[in-house]
Amino acid sequence: MFTGIIEEIGTIHGLARGPRSVKLTISGGLIFSDLKLGDSVAVDGVCLTVAAIDGLTFTADVMPETLDRSALGALRPGSQVNLERAMAADGRFGGHMVSGHIDGIGRIADQRRDDNAVWLRIETDTRILRYVIEKGSIAIDGISLTVAKLDDSGFSVSIIPHTAQETALLQKKPGDQVNLENDLVAKYVERLLAPRETDAPTPKLTYEFLAEHGF
Repeated sequence: MFTGIIEEIGTIHGLARGPRSVKLTISGGLIFSDLKLGDSVAVDGVCLTVAAIDGLTFTADVMPETLDRSALGALRPGSQVNLERAMAADGRFGGHMVSGHIDGIGRIADQRRDDNAVWLRIETDTRILRYVIEKGSIAIDGISLTVAKLDDSGFSVSIIPHTAQETALLQKKPGDQVNLENDLVAKYVERLLAPRETDAPTPKLTYEFLAEHGF
């Protein structure tokens, strides 16, 4: 589990492509203070497992399913990425609950400055937008952000100076892809409320039904 509060910006040090997979080698600094084999690290919001450590670099395998759902396939040696270690049990939730399991890809449609902030408009498909609400949370490249505006084809967020400085998000330009993870709560609520074949039929709420049951 992650919080969407980025710890540092890392760099893609090496990239080995298989037929449908990728092995990433990523360099950094801060996260290596206690990094161990098997640990989880969110790389641009994608939960990856540390397979090898060599000094201030670690290696992680990216399977085909992850490449299909995320923008990791667009990375190149030298690309900068947002890094966050899994949350410690005694840590603070400075952002929101982030699983590191990407729901899909968005595209930066517009970027504009507004005094000390920068507005980003992200376009994505309805499969993602169904869980997005104004003032709700969403993770963009692993960053916990608040949805400021919402429309039929996308949403907008406002990036404060601290986020701009501590993440690699504003290095991307209009047309670039970003990883999106919806709020976990919205997805669980929908799943719990969805009718199933094994569920007993739910009676329709009518005046007759209410009268029959004493209302």
